[in-house]
Parts: sequence; C-alpha cells; structure tokens
Amino acid sequence: MSAVTDDHARQNDFRIVTKERLDGTAQRWRRFGEPAPAGTSQHEDGTPDYGVFGPGSVVWQVLLHPATIVFQYAFQGLLQSTYKPVIAGVRDHDPLSRKALKGTVTVFDLFERGQRNSGMHAPMWLGDTGTARRMAKHLSNIHTKVAGDIIDVDSPELGGYAAAGPRDAMWAALTEMHSMLWLYENFAFRGGGLPRRLTPGERDQYIAETAAYCRLVGAPDDEIPTSMAGLKSLYEKYDLLFGKSESMALYPQSRESFAIQMFTTMKKNFHRSQLPSLLYAGLLDHGLFRQLAAGASSGKLRRSIGMGPVRSRIAVIAMKASLPLIWMMQRGRFERHYMRLMWGPDGVRLIESARELQRQVPHGRAR
Repeated sequence: MSAVTDDHARQNDFRIVTKERLDGTAQRWRRFGEPAPAGTSQHEDGTPDYGVFGPGSVVWQVLLHPATIVFQYAFQGLLQSTYKPVIAGVRDHDPLSRKALKGTVTVFDLFERGQRNSGMHAPMWLGDTGTARRMAKHLSNIHTKVAGDIIDVDSPELGGYAAAGPRDAMWAALTEMHSMLWLYENFAFRGGGLPRRLTPGERDQYIAETAAYCRLVGAPDDEIPTSMAGLKSLYEKYDLLFGKSESMALYPQSRESFAIQMFTTMKKNFHRSQLPSLLYAGLLDHGLFRQLAAGASSGKLRRSIGMGPVRSRIAVIAMKASLPLIWMMQRGRFERHYMRLMWGPDGVRLIESARELQRQVPHGRAR
C-alpha cells in the first residue's frame, strides 16, 4: 500500500483519534454562530442583558468556581443516571445506542458525548438572553425525537418519557443545577478554607434563581421549586422515577442490554489512538470523578445506584481522603486544560467574561 493510500485509509478509519479530533474545534459545541457573552448586549431599555442569571447571582458563584468547571459533567452524570426517563432516552435514541447497534461505537464517542455536554449548556448559563434562547430551542428541537412509551420494560406502570416534555425537561434542568450545588458544597475550596455548605438562605436563593432556567427549557410553572424545601417535595412526588433498575438498560423490543452491547462493541473497536479518550472518559469522568461524586452525594443517592452500607461508607471515606487531589485538580493548569477540553473555545470565552463581571460585584451582593 502506498503512503498516500495508507494516509487516506487512516483518515477514514473511525477508530483512529488524532489530537485534533480529541480537542475539537468550536464547531463541536457551537450552534447558531458565536455566542454572545452575558453583558455584551443590551435590552431595549438600554440596560445590560445578563441573560438567565448574571453577576451577583448565587448560581454564577457556584457555576464559575474552578471545581465546578472540572467536575460538572461527572456530578451531573451521576445524578441524572438515577432519573429513569434520562436513561430510557439514552437507551432508545442516543447516538451511543445507535452506533452500538450498528457496531461502530468507540470509547471516543463516549468521551465526545460528555465533552459536548458542558460546552453546549454554557450559552444558556453564561450567554445573553438571545444566545440562551437559541440554544434552548435547539436542544428542545433535538430532544423532541427522544420519546418513547416504555421507561422500564419490567415496570410498565412508570409509563413513557418525552425529553422535550414539561416533566422531563424540568428534571433535566433541576438535576443539572442541583448537582452543581452539591458539587460546590463538597469540592469547592474557597476563602482559604475547606469546602462547606452555603447558608440556608443562600441555598434557597440558588434554587429560586434556577426557576428562570427551568422556564427557559419549558418546565411547568406550577411545579418549578423556588426553595430547597420545594425541591425536596418535588423529589418526593416523583420518587418512583428515581433509582436503580437492572432492567432499565434492556431494549424494549429485544430485551438485550444496551450497556453490554455498547461496552462489548467499544472493546472490539478499540485502537491505541483512543487511549486519551479512555483516560478522560473511562478513568476520570466515568471513573474516578464519578466515584468521588458518589462519596459526596447523599446516602439515598448512593443506595439508588446500588451501594450497600459498607460500600457507601467506603465511598465517603475515599472522597474525604481525596480532598488534597480534588484541590489540586481545580488549580491553575489542570483547570485551564479541562475547561478547554470539556467546555470548548466558546465556553472558555463565556466563562472568562462571566468571571470578570462577577469580580466587579461587591462580595455578598446578590443580583
């Protein structure tokens, strides 16, 4: 085979992952052109357009911390893995599932799915109002196809799911936002001290601020919580939709396991160039980071993912023993590397712009 033919074959081999493909360009995250950062445009009355949240909000305080930038996807993924309609949507409609059925899924696909997550949410959290609305509409249009009559083949009483429907859109937003609060309170070193909880008032304000984001994605107004107590009551109302079920991974038509098929195919399609993807997706985001997140979670969540009392205690101890490592991972070079890798070039710009606005707000002043 000639060198030219060999190069062409490599370029068309879906298994091969170059550094350029791993990093991705802005187009991996960007939709509808370059996003406008919050504060760079104006409302009709001439006031700055800060988008959904804005400087001084507790949400920005939480979201912009380096710990959140590094661990956001792992925490969100863990909490959302306990919401059964999300798992059903991935099983039936996600590109990972479609590629698994075709026999072409790779560990890079798992990495890229997580990679796009944070960066495609950033315009809604850190952009101006127009930017936030455009991205929300885009994601809603995509999720319209993510619907089915069966959440769990062995629990037909749960009914169906619709990712763009009011209930499931609301829980997608709430699990995103709640997981970031939980991350911040357990992993964010600040003020020279260890990670710690916000005050009850700050926690209620955080949930109250998330209401605007819930409305943006189409959540029903009469159910959107505005306090921690309201969020707790909502979890209790929808308790049956949370938890672990061995049959959740079974395709309704064939009862074959999506998870087994996906990971078996990934193993078959593995190529040494995928090692960095395996490091980020398998060992960090879905591995170490997910285990640390479990140790920082509630006992109820750990039970819902199948941890017994002993494993649960070990997870908590391991997380606390890992605090020096967690501190290092939210510092300087590692945080900057993960920001670019997982949030993309536009996400970096949105984060840096929002941090500058946040620095201009006197400490402790809410928006």
